[in-house]
Amino acid sequence: MRAARLPAAATALLFVLGTTAGCLGGPGPARSGRTPDPAPPAPAAVTGDLRPADRSAVRDGGTLRWAVDAVPATLNVYQPAATADSALLAHALYPALFRPDAHGEWTPDPDYLTAAESTPPGQLPQVVTYHLNPHAVWSDGTPLSAADFAAQRAALSGPDPAHTAARPAGYADVDSVVQGAGPHEVRVTFRQPCGEWRALFGPLYPAAETAGAAAFGRPLPGGTAHPTAGPFLVDGYDPVGGKATLVRNPYWWGGPAKADRIEFLAVPPERRAEELARGRLDLAPLTAALEHAGAGAAEALRQAGTLPGVSLHRAAGTGLAQLTLNAAREPLTDPVLRRALARAVDRRHAADAALTPFGLPAAPLGHHLLAGDQPGYRDDADALGGTEPGRMLDSAGWKRPAAGGTRARGGHELALTLLVPADAATLRRAADAVAADLGAAGAAVRVTEAPADTFVRDHLAAGDWDLALFSWPAGPSPAGEQRPVYAKPRPGPDGTPVAGRNYARAGTEEIDRLFDRAAAEADPAARRALLQEADVRIWQLGHSVPLFQRPEAVAVRDGLTGTGVRGLARPRLQDLGWAV
Repeated sequence: MRAARLPAAATALLFVLGTTAGCLGGPGPARSGRTPDPAPPAPAAVTGDLRPADRSAVRDGGTLRWAVDAVPATLNVYQPAATADSALLAHALYPALFRPDAHGEWTPDPDYLTAAESTPPGQLPQVVTYHLNPHAVWSDGTPLSAADFAAQRAALSGPDPAHTAARPAGYADVDSVVQGAGPHEVRVTFRQPCGEWRALFGPLYPAAETAGAAAFGRPLPGGTAHPTAGPFLVDGYDPVGGKATLVRNPYWWGGPAKADRIEFLAVPPERRAEELARGRLDLAPLTAALEHAGAGAAEALRQAGTLPGVSLHRAAGTGLAQLTLNAAREPLTDPVLRRALARAVDRRHAADAALTPFGLPAAPLGHHLLAGDQPGYRDDADALGGTEPGRMLDSAGWKRPAAGGTRARGGHELALTLLVPADAATLRRAADAVAADLGAAGAAVRVTEAPADTFVRDHLAAGDWDLALFSWPAGPSPAGEQRPVYAKPRPGPDGTPVAGRNYARAGTEEIDRLFDRAAAEADPAARRALLQEADVRIWQLGHSVPLFQRPEAVAVRDGLTGTGVRGLARPRLQDLGWAV
């Protein structure tokens, strides 16, 4: 299965590093200048801190005030204008047939599905049969049906260029969508196997919003003119004023929402602690505000933990921070040099700088594709081999002067830049730790910053850098979601390789095939084995060095249950509310 573009909401999460994706770092330990002794692998990070609500312990009624960056212009997560807040609200209003649990494993949502099954592995063509909950209806009374599936598949499958959409992997592989034995059965036939089929059709939109390019291209704001099918309805939607209000859906067939209403309020990160202290917010992500605190991050974290009537949740998040090496830029075109530099990085040093001041274990990351507690995770750094990095650099021709200092080859010093987003204090701390490690090995590394809003467009995409430190999000469908990050650049119309989202510009046909086989593999164990092999090859390519999972912090009003740091899980918003 060929991977396509990520949903717009996911793309919006990739580089929110100058604001929300960084971690609070402090100065790392002093470096001795020697290669660190091998250490036993640290325990993998536990992603998220989200405890499911026990509905029996949640009272009916009340209002929940939730801080967001902005009320989004659209709730269609596949449109270019979509944001992470689009996805947050969409999952309160639209069906998601499957939900990822705390480990990123897909589980069916009984509110929408009574059952779903695929033909056995190896039986072609692959046919997935969805048995829809017969009570599931859109807010205009129309039942969910095959027509909704067919319209969304047509919009996201790619053949019509008039659909300006971010196209997730899988939809292009759908051959047909038809009604099954009855009005609540949908049969989806794939032209080639799709192992991650559970990720499709979530969120699912009504056919009226996706049938045809004109309908799909319109912004999808909240309002009664746009049918929804979730536990909540939109009662007010004001992107300019920065407030969206959701209320219980009287047509909802599942367990009724515990809260009477949820108010999503656009509050700048730097004002959230004050609004919490004044009792004007009940739930507020604080990572961005703590990140902008810079050197005062530890004190800001302490103060956040003392806000009256508020608990601070902190945990490893889903952002996989990595050091990326630009393989199209001299002298990093040499894979031996890239592997030597990767070997010289002490991941524990970077993790300590990023995570310890945040009050979290300094757990280094060892996998490019998976978070620490996803099934199949393993620290694969041993793929680089056990040769001391100094010897590797010597073998690549980079010799160190007898008096020490910077290595050189052919009269050129091994001098590199390391790019990080501006105002991302944690990434800057981690970058300084990495620069110290590489300096100890004989590479002169200068850390530079670029504005967060141009970090991708003007630098990563343009190739104007040697090393860069940023993160990609882990997700429940890594074969489809992560393939573009590591796909071998292909020649464009003028013959120049097009990097796409593979900013390292390093890839191989073998890695591409491993991703494609994993995406098509129906057996979870076999799919994880293929992803494992792909990760080993990415390490050996010297593409990038996983460092740590970025931490996240969320402030929660005392008595509010079922929330915290979401991690890989998707909370059931109808279960959120106030303790009895």
